[in-house]
Amino acid sequence: MFDPAFDGFAGGGECASRPVDDMVEQAQAAAAFLKALAHEGRLLILCYLSSGEKSVTELEQLLGSRQAAVSQQLARLRLEGLVTCRREGKTIYYALGDPRAARTIGLMYEMFCGQPVEALQPDAFRASA
Repeated sequence: MFDPAFDGFAGGGECASRPVDDMVEQAQAAAAFLKALAHEGRLLILCYLSSGEKSVTELEQLLGSRQAAVSQQLARLRLEGLVTCRREGKTIYYALGDPRAARTIGLMYEMFCGQPVEALQPDAFRASA
């Protein structure tokens, strides 16, 4: 599992002083994290959730996908610990469950959408959906 306290990749110097086994372990964890993000549907779900909690029905509408497809991607994100869920009656709500996912989505938004992360406002996605 990826160690959220480890920030060696960002600092550079700390990574070079770590034993090779630690670096390999952290690289494997980082690769697993990135694999969980490496799907267009999962990325979109995380983008939508970055503006706040959403129900499965809301995500279906935002994605224009069927419930089975959305649920499959949510299951993978839940398995990886990137989202959390809660039930209220018959409705299931999802939210970001890992601060690394929020940071990564913010960075990707800046890189690929050309806007600062502050543009990720609660209703920003509804207007473009």
